[in-house]
Amino acid sequence: MASKTVTVGSSVGLHARPAAIIAEAAGDYDDDITLEVEGGEEPVDAASPLMIMTLGAEKGASVTVESDNEEAVEKIAALIESDLDAD
Repeated sequence: MASKTVTVGSSVGLHARPAAIIAEAAGDYDDDITLEVEGGEEPVDAASPLMIMTLGAEKGASVTVESDNEEAVEKIAALIESDLDAD
């Protein structure tokens, strides 16, 4: 299982817009991809924007991305690190 821990880069955290972008990208893969915030409860499905928002991950939070697909982990981790609120 591949995993990578990254820091949330979006200025207001993983709210609706970043969550939708991440979930859309995760949906491009057939593999299960999960996200877990440091100190959080259970990992959530990265293909669900609603589940991503339940993480409550704010800017600067550490989020771990896990999947059997290393390419998927790298792609989703890069999105989480980006400021997805920037125009």
